[in-house]
Amino acid sequence: MKFWEVIGRGRGLWLALAMLFCASRTRGQGPAPETVPPLFPGGGLISYTQTPGSTNDQGKHTAASPTRLEELVKEVERSNPEIAASLHAWKAAANVPKQASALPDTQITVQQFSVGSPRPFAGYSNSDFAYVGIGASQDLPYPGKRRLRAEVAEHEADSIREQSDGVQRQTIETLKLVYFQLAYLQQTLPVLERNDQLLSQIQQAVESRYRVGQGNQQDVLKAQLQHTKILREIAMHHQEEEQLQAQLKQVLSRAQNSPDIVTEALSPTPLKDSDSDLLNRVRDQNPEVRSRAEMVRRQEAQVELSHKDVRPDFNVSYTYEHTADQFRDYYMASFGIRLPNRGRQSAALAEAVQNHERAKQELQAEVQRVLSQVEQQYVVVRRSEDQLKIYTEGLIPQSEAAFQAGLAAYQSNRQDFATLLSSFQDLLNLNLEYQRELVEHESALARLERLTGGSLP
Repeated sequence: MKFWEVIGRGRGLWLALAMLFCASRTRGQGPAPETVPPLFPGGGLISYTQTPGSTNDQGKHTAASPTRLEELVKEVERSNPEIAASLHAWKAAANVPKQASALPDTQITVQQFSVGSPRPFAGYSNSDFAYVGIGASQDLPYPGKRRLRAEVAEHEADSIREQSDGVQRQTIETLKLVYFQLAYLQQTLPVLERNDQLLSQIQQAVESRYRVGQGNQQDVLKAQLQHTKILREIAMHHQEEEQLQAQLKQVLSRAQNSPDIVTEALSPTPLKDSDSDLLNRVRDQNPEVRSRAEMVRRQEAQVELSHKDVRPDFNVSYTYEHTADQFRDYYMASFGIRLPNRGRQSAALAEAVQNHERAKQELQAEVQRVLSQVEQQYVVVRRSEDQLKIYTEGLIPQSEAAFQAGLAAYQSNRQDFATLLSSFQDLLNLNLEYQRELVEHESALARLERLTGGSLP
């Protein structure tokens, strides 16, 4: 059984439990019998102590002031290494278009021709054909190729930029989900500890009734069992809170031995947008969809570039040659054409066309996936709003009234302890379910913010 199933809240509960303790103590006054039958083999009542760590953690979060979620969001945007790495990837990709649109590297050549001797410049004295030359050569792509290559690289960089935005929003969503779970634990821990203390008092009162003959052994056993369960849940509570603290510090890139984070109390956040409004934002604002759309544009440019690649490229060069002093220098200019392999370029064009179709289908699949998730989270939010209203206006007040009525009946010996304990557990569970529903509501809103690429009030 999870600790979710045990913790609860309700102001009327504390007053009712105190009344039960006082009433039981009053009816239990009088001379106690000389001997009390042992409840378990071996003799004696079971005594309980607080779980390890419970006393040390009491007041742990009261000294520090709560940290607002908005402050942590700003911190994670500044310090999270995954967000920083994605930004560097985008900035690196932003430099690719300039490289793609640049001319190929210019080639410089130096020539020395000699006759009769391998020594440099020795040929002038042996032959009239010896010379020293210098030249430059430049490849020139067919007009339009450089522009298309830059366009392909630009769409690639834009896609990486959208992916970087998606990493940031995913990290913020993770931060919020962990924060909400931690807030739940920190809100319910004091409630659980107070329930443990009050249940210990109830246990003592039931044992006192048993000693004077007004109760039975089964009531004492049930009270002890419930007390033990709460002690177990307190221990599980501390373990889960420590794990969430470690996750939160990891997301914030804080040292694991840094002070623990204290959260603010959760409250329902209203959703003013309709499902149609949220769905309309997907194509324009969702980072994953925008990244896929940029990949479609990239493949469109790649198809156009493949059509251009069947056109020839050119080469121009110029060479200056110096001969012996009695001869004139030579000057040579040349123009070359590089003819592409038609079979290879046709295969490249077919590949580009298929990649373009693949990118379009991936975009459509991503849109449908995100739209489905938006609709699902919207249903969760609306359902949670209705459930929270039912809890606050119906179930919790009704369970408090039922517990108080059961308490009055128990005080007048018109109801057994098992029924009273059952109503006590119902009230705890309903308060717990309300808090859990509140976490689901806020978590669904955080997911909607990531899916729609915007902030919700």
